[in-house]
Amino acid sequence: MSYLEYNVKRAPTGFRKVLAINWALVLLLIAVAAAGFLMLYSVAGGRMEPWAEPQMKRFAAGLAIMFVIAFIPIWFIRNMAGLAYGISVLLLLAVEFFGTVGMGAQRWIDLGFMRLQPSELMKITLVLLLAAYYDWLDIKKVSRPLYVLIPAVLILAPTALVLIQPNLGTSIMLLLGGAAVMFAAGVSLWYFAAVGLMGGGAVAAVFLSRGTPWQLLHDYQFRRIDTFLDPTSDPLGAGYNIIQAQIALGSGGWAGRGFMQGTQSRLNFLPEKHTDFIFTTLAEEFGFVGAISLVVMYGLIIFFCFASALKSRDRFSSLVLIGIGCTFFFYLAINLAMVMGLAPVVGVPLPFLSYGGSAMLVLMVAFGVVQSAHVHRPR
Repeated sequence: MSYLEYNVKRAPTGFRKVLAINWALVLLLIAVAAAGFLMLYSVAGGRMEPWAEPQMKRFAAGLAIMFVIAFIPIWFIRNMAGLAYGISVLLLLAVEFFGTVGMGAQRWIDLGFMRLQPSELMKITLVLLLAAYYDWLDIKKVSRPLYVLIPAVLILAPTALVLIQPNLGTSIMLLLGGAAVMFAAGVSLWYFAAVGLMGGGAVAAVFLSRGTPWQLLHDYQFRRIDTFLDPTSDPLGAGYNIIQAQIALGSGGWAGRGFMQGTQSRLNFLPEKHTDFIFTTLAEEFGFVGAISLVVMYGLIIFFCFASALKSRDRFSSLVLIGIGCTFFFYLAINLAMVMGLAPVVGVPLPFLSYGGSAMLVLMVAFGVVQSAHVHRPR
């Protein structure tokens, strides 16, 4: 009997699967989502529509999806990783031909009942495929050039498709998420050092290309960089968003102005107050205490992912847990850095707080995989 067959026979069944779910993680997800509902209710002026009620319905659906996936054996998810990745790539290609345009970018497919953003799905299916690849690969071959090239292509292909939408924030997250799985799998640090040097050269090329026929970024993306370096250079134009966000962050003080008492959001000074900049609304209304409490809950969610990875004896499960934990961290870190003026505005939502269907449902699918790895871990 193989090791996999042995553990399949010992896997929990029926009610024992329910007991094996990481309920502390479930409660944390519900708590963070509830904070999001409150903020969406607040920025709508004390109304459930147009944001809070749809978000609650999506979370409820996502919670059901998470529990369904939690009961699916992790080995089955591993076997489906290649198919899931292939579907995600096809959806990204479909965006180029049939996608709908919003805010100057073509990123969505209109399904009628919702607009699906395939790039969000790719963040998770990429992690699954890379984890399955390294689970299959002999650990002695991990750092050999040919076996490093294969995952590099798997990462760069969807990254290129997302970059041309254009969606710089998601492209960065795909690169970082893929690199996290490769690092966890044991790829030599020399490869990462080489990529770092090439990345520095690419950044230099981007700046040198500005104003030339071969300009590598769109004008609005260069304006975001200018705004990041000096928001006051255009306080009523490109710098307006980040200046108003910083005012909201600072005006919250220690304990905040109180629920639904934030002037920046209530008076519509805050840009995208229900999506990318929702953290500033929370910080203004609940202050430093509320903001740091939210960050602590996020930290515990990431901790549970990494703790499960360290306890797992299955290589695929460990890599998936690390990959999803890192992807969730990149969501959080990029959004917070963005709204605090520590990074250019690249349009990355804050998990479970920012309004949006695709990101919410994909994250719940991801945590369904986390729960499956936890429930079906070898004992």
